[in-house]
Amino acid sequence: MLQIAATELEKEHAAKEQEKAAYLAEHCPSLQLPSSMQDLQELCKKLHAKIEEVDEERYDTEMKLQKTTKELEDLGQKLFDLRGKFKRPPLKRVRMSADAMLRALLGSKHKVCMDLRANLKQVKKEDTEKEKDLRDVGDWRKNIEEKSGMEGRKKMFEGGE
Repeated sequence: MLQIAATELEKEHAAKEQEKAAYLAEHCPSLQLPSSMQDLQELCKKLHAKIEEVDEERYDTEMKLQKTTKELEDLGQKLFDLRGKFKRPPLKRVRMSADAMLRALLGSKHKVCMDLRANLKQVKKEDTEKEKDLRDVGDWRKNIEEKSGMEGRKKMFEGGE
């Protein structure tokens, strides 16, 4: 079994080598260097001309690519604007006190205590006339409790006569 697999691998390797050699022979002809100095200079000029052509094509394709990517981004932005819906990411609740948050940001070396209630002013609540009137009227539950039951109804009838 192993011998058969080894022979198959060798056959595949040989086939790949033949394909490679055929491709190189077709696309890359062998280089024939001229013997005279003038012929070499002409060959160099031809190679430089081909290199310039290839560079121009590469530059053109890069510019086309940049232009199309910019157009795609613009169209994507227009599409996003036309939809009109802006998705807000779900926010996670952070259960951390202000002191713990400062310690996390500044590090444990800094001793910062942030008591938010220490800076608040004490405000004295003044009684207004409406609140006094409400207190004088009393609690509405008391009136209902007094009127409930037979005694309350009896008082209503006696008071009505």
